[in-house]
Amino acid sequence: MILDRFRIDGQVAVVTGAGRGLGRAIALAFAEAGADVLVAARTKSQLDEVAEQIAAVGRQAHVVSADLSDADAAAGLAATAVDRFGRLDIVVNNVGGALPCPLLDTTPEAMAEAFAFNVGNAHALVRAAVPRILETAGGGSILNITSTMGRLPGRAFAAYGTAKAALAHYTRLAALDLNPRIRVNAIAPGSILTSALEVVAANDAMRAQLETKTPLHRIGEPEDIAAAALYLVSPAGKYLTGKVLEPDGGLITPNLDLPIPDL
Repeated sequence: MILDRFRIDGQVAVVTGAGRGLGRAIALAFAEAGADVLVAARTKSQLDEVAEQIAAVGRQAHVVSADLSDADAAAGLAATAVDRFGRLDIVVNNVGGALPCPLLDTTPEAMAEAFAFNVGNAHALVRAAVPRILETAGGGSILNITSTMGRLPGRAFAAYGTAKAALAHYTRLAALDLNPRIRVNAIAPGSILTSALEVVAANDAMRAQLETKTPLHRIGEPEDIAAAALYLVSPAGKYLTGKVLEPDGGLITPNLDLPIPDL
């Protein structure tokens, strides 16, 4: 049965930024497909809710409330997963971000912080996870969540877009180094209706712009990304590595123009 290829029964996954939005949807999808999940983020109350939903589908969850902007905290998740579940198969680097800021107001420090948060911390977890995956599972899958702004130009996204572009290429480079036992892929979501987009989506004019400029004429749902994530980490995607999947409604140009004045 082709649907069996989407099962990850008995596997163990670490999902960062799992308290809400994309991370939450991915963690729940993995649990529904048979995995136990370590869910990590800053807000424990949100993680506890996710853990309850994972338990409701018959799988186990382990909650780690931590500031994942700290590389050591991110790296420590690999050992915690093995200590709790006895193995590690899948890592999802979902936590990240940076606020929009005009180019000339973006300091070198802000650029470095965006890179550290989006790329450096993902690398810290990858370095810690790879030996654990090889020792306990023999092989596995790493998934990085980048962004459509890592490939499309947009005003005020110099720090965020540059960092996400770096994460996309890091995915390709890591895949070559970790072949053939660990696959490394990425997802570059478009506009997805999460809490990060609520302010924009609540404005009728801005929401209309997002929808009109997206070829599929809608904003994405977290489950759209969760389905892509499950495909990439499961046996269904076992012939993919070093690839960036783009569930973005068909975007070839940005779908939101921030009001940044011309020079």
